[in-house]
Amino acid sequence: MTLPALHNTGVLYRRILSQFPQDISLAFAYGSGVFKQHGTNQGQMEKNMLDFVIAVDDPVTWHTMNLLQNRKHYSILKLLGPTMISSIQNDHGASVYYNTLVPVDGRIIKYGVISTESLIDDLMHWKTMYIAGRLHKPVKMLVQGENGKLRAALVANLKSAVTASFLMLPESFTEEDLFLQIAGLSYAGDFRMVIGEDKSKVANIVKDNVQHFRILYSNILRDCPQVVYKPQQGKLEVDKSPEGQFIQLMALPRTLQQRITKLVDPPGKNRDVEEILLQVAQDPDCGAVVQQGISSIVKSSSITQSIKGIATAGMWKTVSYSSKKLMKMWKGWRRKPSVSQMS
Repeated sequence: MTLPALHNTGVLYRRILSQFPQDISLAFAYGSGVFKQHGTNQGQMEKNMLDFVIAVDDPVTWHTMNLLQNRKHYSILKLLGPTMISSIQNDHGASVYYNTLVPVDGRIIKYGVISTESLIDDLMHWKTMYIAGRLHKPVKMLVQGENGKLRAALVANLKSAVTASFLMLPESFTEEDLFLQIAGLSYAGDFRMVIGEDKSKVANIVKDNVQHFRILYSNILRDCPQVVYKPQQGKLEVDKSPEGQFIQLMALPRTLQQRITKLVDPPGKNRDVEEILLQVAQDPDCGAVVQQGISSIVKSSSITQSIKGIATAGMWKTVSYSSKKLMKMWKGWRRKPSVSQMS
């Protein structure tokens, strides 16, 4: 899953990562500071914040060590100690603890800490889609241990992204259509896309990174019996028969199946999941139901994680971080041509 990054940036990431406790099961860098997005140049990229996610087997021990090494990274919550910090991490929001606007090696970084167990759960079942959604898109993998369960979960998450996207796309579509759908999964229902994010974010992610998406998904697409993949033409055809859609629905992550069931099944009926998904497979609005199910997962986790982020970042950093996001949203809005320019 390791993807080529821009220029010789691997050393920079490793230097930054070396300043943290090393008991790490998985670590990756992601976002606009790592992969070029449409409308940004190299100079802008180097000013962007670098985003990291670090998965650890034992959060209490890891935070204990990190508080000794990097106490200044934490907000006032550091006074509560590593056990309480780990509890806040695991029991609230999307089971991630973020330290943000941290200066390291001449760059500003943000890093999220998640337990290996919570990460596997999210990858397999889309419990929150918070980290699973980030891993639908190209990332720079920095550490990947020998945990077989975690490796299998990373692949399962990519397959789930493909399956969910197939259900929301027409019978024939292009590679770029698919990658736009996949990249947009974790933004569906995210309240920050209304306030705080550049509205063209998904298109910007995909436009200059089609090759990276191809590397991530080409083997899965070639091996998938539900699709005819023509990589030379960049075109795909998917089985949209009720039988085909039923197979795809049955392969979706458990939490998404449960959300779909809740949307479709009237209260008190209590039909089994298979029966409900069979009904959805025959519905012309099947794709819209899947979209609603995903939105309900993302909406809930994006709100609770953002509220938690105010405490973990501290008020000053929250205001500073939010103002930067609003500025990016404003710049994205200004870049869009007006209707009169387009006509």
